[in-house]
Amino acid sequence: MQQPFKIEFVSWNRITRLSCLLADKIAADDYRPDLVISIARGGYVPARLLCDYLDIYNLTSIRISHYLGGANKIEAARLSIPLKLDIKGMNILLVDDVDDSGDTLQLALEHINRANPARIKVAVLHHKSVSTITPDYYAQKIVKWRWITYPWAVVEDVQGLIRKLDPRPANAQAAIDYFSKTYRTKIPLQIMEQVYRNI
Repeated sequence: MQQPFKIEFVSWNRITRLSCLLADKIAADDYRPDLVISIARGGYVPARLLCDYLDIYNLTSIRISHYLGGANKIEAARLSIPLKLDIKGMNILLVDDVDDSGDTLQLALEHINRANPARIKVAVLHHKSVSTITPDYYAQKIVKWRWITYPWAVVEDVQGLIRKLDPRPANAQAAIDYFSKTYRTKIPLQIMEQVYRNI
């Protein structure tokens, strides 16, 4: 049986508000990056929003794998798609959605630093206090740990949790009831039906 933990679902509207707050913090610090590097895949949306709010055109990504299908964590973070640009002497803004353990950011910083940028600053929407790294900028600090599900990953996250259940709920409504009882979280029927189409 899956051990319950708190799940927080973040809405698109809240993503917009958090991204605006993050952009305001970066602007107030007078940091002007030459390039934004997103950590794929969670950092794609916040990085693109920050580019928009800060009027930055140059955006690229690297990919670091730490989770496989929702909350299914692998043993160690690994770089699967490296940086392919010459960034020597550039000011870099590294962006991800959440800083959980710090492992992903640590690996990303080590990788990017090998390319000799002038400076790297890190921005995340959510910084968890259990992390080994404190980002330069974050929109919200999470003191009491919980799993955060973003709107671009809600089906994947729920699906990952359901796949670990033995036995699995028989259908979407049974799964909604399970999540309500176990996680005290209401999953909309439309999302759960999409989850069950993919299982």
